[in-house]
Amino acid sequence: MASTTSTPLDGAPQRDGHHGVAPGEIALGVIIGRSSEFFDFFVFGIACVLVFPEFIFPFVDHVTGTLYSFLLFALAFVVRPFGTAIFMAVDRRYGRATKLTVALFLLGFSTVAVALLPGYDTIGYWAIFVLTICRIGQRLALAGTWDGLSTLLALSAPKDRQGWYVMLPQLGAPIGFTIAASLFALFVGALSKEDFLSWGWRYPFFVAMTINVVALFARLRIVISPEFADLFKRRDLQAVRIRDVLRVNGRDVLLGAFVPLASAALFHLVTIFPISWINLFTDRSVEEFLMVQVAGAIICAGAIVTSGLIADQIGRTTQLALAAAMIALFSLCSIIAPLMLGDSLAGQTIYVIIGFGLLGLAYGQGAGAIASNFDISTRYTGSALTSDLSWLIGAGFAPLVALLISSRLGLAWVGVYLLSGALCTLAALALNRHLRGAGAKTD
Repeated sequence: MASTTSTPLDGAPQRDGHHGVAPGEIALGVIIGRSSEFFDFFVFGIACVLVFPEFIFPFVDHVTGTLYSFLLFALAFVVRPFGTAIFMAVDRRYGRATKLTVALFLLGFSTVAVALLPGYDTIGYWAIFVLTICRIGQRLALAGTWDGLSTLLALSAPKDRQGWYVMLPQLGAPIGFTIAASLFALFVGALSKEDFLSWGWRYPFFVAMTINVVALFARLRIVISPEFADLFKRRDLQAVRIRDVLRVNGRDVLLGAFVPLASAALFHLVTIFPISWINLFTDRSVEEFLMVQVAGAIICAGAIVTSGLIADQIGRTTQLALAAAMIALFSLCSIIAPLMLGDSLAGQTIYVIIGFGLLGLAYGQGAGAIASNFDISTRYTGSALTSDLSWLIGAGFAPLVALLISSRLGLAWVGVYLLSGALCTLAALALNRHLRGAGAKTD
């Protein structure tokens, strides 16, 4: 990570003895924000496997209950684009600080409500309704936490180190997963099943609320500072109407939604889905498997850093294409020899470790491959919308689809699903290169 004492950005304002804004300051705010967001994300995702099937859906078998939970999980990705539209309107009318403050209170209330939720045995079907409302509130609020710092970081990075700075926000995913998985492993291992389902599972949600509130306050303090306010204005990173973004950069939004599909599909196929498979169809300890995933997440973080170094040497688009090709090869191996997540402990571990490594290489540069296509006036809103759609198309339904097809058709079909995402990424990158012209600059 860049030091916060690095050289100030060119033209950054200097007020009352304050230094200009350094890329390291932006990076710190971005990493804090992304880590808190992904922690919240993974806490709910892991609970969809270990808690909700028995706590909210005890009236169906465990597999069906997990599928219902994954359907709630996917709902969040459906509503997030609407959250972006709502909070961009708040941003335009009342400012970025107000937007973040409203999002903070909505997120805190929704997360605490989940932590205090009575189960089906207490309030019946109302438990499903309340959990659904809380989940919608969480994802609407997280759409409102888009502060533009990652876009500002990409614009402010030195030309020869853009790959390095683009990968920094992506470190939030392995950091968030590591904390969430470790917490659940602790409670699953330390408590009886009855105690865990009664009260133990609630603690990660209380921690999520605390982390999100602290992180949002930290980001709010950064965003509303005079230096950053001036920098946002000079970079023209202001909220615009989504219809204006689609009119000017509709093609880029569509391409941007498909470019990260390889990493988006793999994202859940090494995090949430395998926990469900281990829990439902094997005798392996969930606690022990979660710690294997934590080791994989650490490897993922290292691979993300490596992606930045490689991208600065060969270009972000080329690096992303190579990573997608490796994911395609990995998926073919999974189709031909679906030892992943079967009864073999070694196969399960190999799948997780390799999968997390490939995820880091692909995910590390996925956010920056298309963002440079946007006009500067639409980049702030366009980047938020593109991120929402890429997660919706590529990742939102991944655990649901993967569990559904694997439980009925076999694990090899999970490899087919992953292969489709890798091919979409390669096709979108090729189309983007063609549209920009053979002689155009490719990142």
